[in-house]
Amino acid sequence: MRRNRETVLVRRTVQVELVPAGTPVELEEGTWAEVTQALGSSFTLLVEGQLVRLRGSDADAIGKTDPTPVIDHGDVQASDVEPLVWEALRTCYDPEIPINIVDLGLVYRCELLPFAEEEGKLHVVIDMTLTAPGCGMGEVIANEVNEKVLNLPRVEECTVNIVFDPPWDRSMMTEEAKLALGL
Repeated sequence: MRRNRETVLVRRTVQVELVPAGTPVELEEGTWAEVTQALGSSFTLLVEGQLVRLRGSDADAIGKTDPTPVIDHGDVQASDVEPLVWEALRTCYDPEIPINIVDLGLVYRCELLPFAEEEGKLHVVIDMTLTAPGCGMGEVIANEVNEKVLNLPRVEECTVNIVFDPPWDRSMMTEEAKLALGL
């Protein structure tokens, strides 16, 4: 089954990351691309046979709006932050797989600790893995996780650890993820 892809014109030179290497490169104004995935807060583009990841904050470069939702959580108690962290993690996607990192089973630990320097603030520690140890997108995905968690109320610090024990395998995915991928 071929998914519908939208062809877009790059309207300004913009920095993207090569998939799966994670190497930053410039995408020149006037380049044609196909949007293969627009999930979470980024776009995966196919450009001259190569996949690249475009940050949502640069969506205007392809004539789109930033898909990052602006959410007002109001006055949140520290005890109410963990569900918000998991909600934020579910907006992070591997640029090659249309399933979020939680449903893929990539998040092994999410722990909220008191932030030592300010009462009521939190330090979030996340252990996550990758679908393959050599995946160059690991740092890109970890940075996205870090950024989204730090934007949550009461979170003052976030540590994202990339771990490979236990090694990831398909059995760690949710049933919904397996169905979506036809497994």
